[in-house]
Amino acid sequence: MNNKEIITIDNYLDSHFIHRSNWLRAAVLGANDGIISVSSLAIGVATASSERAPIVLATLAGLVAGALSMAAGEYVSVSSQTDTETADIEREKKELLEMPEEELNILAQIYERRGLKKETAMQVALELTEKDALAAHVRDELGITEISQANPIQAAIASGAAFTVGGILPLVTVLFAPIVGMPYWLYAFTLIFLILLGIVAAKTGGSNIKKAVVRIAIWGTIAMGLSALVGYIFGVKV
Repeated sequence: MNNKEIITIDNYLDSHFIHRSNWLRAAVLGANDGIISVSSLAIGVATASSERAPIVLATLAGLVAGALSMAAGEYVSVSSQTDTETADIEREKKELLEMPEEELNILAQIYERRGLKKETAMQVALELTEKDALAAHVRDELGITEISQANPIQAAIASGAAFTVGGILPLVTVLFAPIVGMPYWLYAFTLIFLILLGIVAAKTGGSNIKKAVVRIAIWGTIAMGLSALVGYIFGVKV
């Protein structure tokens, strides 16, 4: 008797990571932006200030403004994408009603271009059209799937919350690190935070950890370095 586990489409998909792409992208982008932008702002102010109060104020303001901006921007962006998808689906419904034969041929041509023989492609198109014509065209003609479809509210919440979590880390550093050498403390802890974020993102998404860490560390360093330079050049000691 064969005790080997039967592979189904559900547990096959569970072993992949693409279904996490929408919320993972928003969460990683939000956390990364929170850490880098808030840290960069704090470093810029810390380079120009010898007191803790203005650094804390700037960091807190950057955290609040950044989180709200991130959530609003993500919501608007994803909503625009969703509106476009909805309009295309409505257009496809109309075309299926007005010219079903042409739409059937389009579907068959799509499968033929993917490698099926002409007769097989037409047979597949016929069977899928009989089952759910709109679903077949939305998936194979428009390229819209459940995985690729974005949720504006979900993306906005994920981005805003992730930015807040990321931004709190440099805020904690500003509150408790010694005021002497504050820019260096911020850089060191921010780099640690970014490396940890890169590891978590890579593990969650099933991608290469080393690449994720190097990429996030390099760009974070560039952003903080330029912010420190601006603070040094234009800062007035307070």
